[in-house]
Amino acid sequence: MAADGWQSFTLFAPDHGHLHAMQRLAKKSAGTQALLDLFDEAALFLESSNQGRTWFVRETRLLQRPAGIGRSYAVLQEASAFARLIARNQVGPESRAHVAALLRTGLEAFGRSDRPDIVFFKCLYRFARDEGYPVKQEWFSALTAADRATVSQLINLPLDQQTAAAEAVAPLRGKLEDYLRQETEIRV
Repeated sequence: MAADGWQSFTLFAPDHGHLHAMQRLAKKSAGTQALLDLFDEAALFLESSNQGRTWFVRETRLLQRPAGIGRSYAVLQEASAFARLIARNQVGPESRAHVAALLRTGLEAFGRSDRPDIVFFKCLYRFARDEGYPVKQEWFSALTAADRATVSQLINLPLDQQTAAAEAVAPLRGKLEDYLRQETEIRV
């Protein structure tokens, strides 16, 4: 969101979790002040004048920009849904490294896969599991045998070996999201 020459955004730092940051928009970007885009991974030098409620970007160094996310609207939608999931859910200090790794691998997968629905499903399942919720013991075990077989393939097979139709993935995602809304504190 840009206003009055500033770009406002939420970022996730492995050491600090969620941070609200502001970056000055310049007509020409200096070598230390690359303008950040959605889904960028960057090394930042931040300063705060209000005890860490808002951070101001002083220097940036772009590390990775998953450009493939913008190749289709469906990929952009699913990658955005994943980013919103992470932004909505505060995680404890013990989980931050896992969430940072999930963000990195998830966004890389969105950037290269033609199945963003499966990437999102895998990321959602892994996020819930890594946060300590018993998705395998409770949610997965309550599924029908056919659904368990499909979920096993979705979770365990690499993206390039996935064969599940979108019509099979969507209801399973809905069931997982319903379970998370009802049985966990995860904000889907």
